[in-house]
Amino acid sequence: MQNDTLETLLLRHYGDVAPAPHGLEAQLQVSLQQQVYETQLQQRQLAQFETRRFSRRRAVALVALGTAGVGFLSATLEGLQVLEAALVGQDVSQNALP
Repeated sequence: MQNDTLETLLLRHYGDVAPAPHGLEAQLQVSLQQQVYETQLQQRQLAQFETRRFSRRRAVALVALGTAGVGFLSATLEGLQVLEAALVGQDVSQNALP
């Protein structure tokens, strides 16, 4: 599918003599203003993020939180495997090797 402009699509559908839909220009202006606002907001957020400094204490805290999250997830998955084994009646905690 081609990425046609709105004018091209309207001309293809309505032809040269058909009037533009009621309120189309106002809707387009509002949409454009919204896009400009969102772009400016993203640029401000990016600028704030780039200028924000992280202290060593904050970096260590972020690493610790990430590590704790991974540890919790691992423990939760192991717990779920044991629970599933208890419900199914199989022991999955033992190695498959003799």
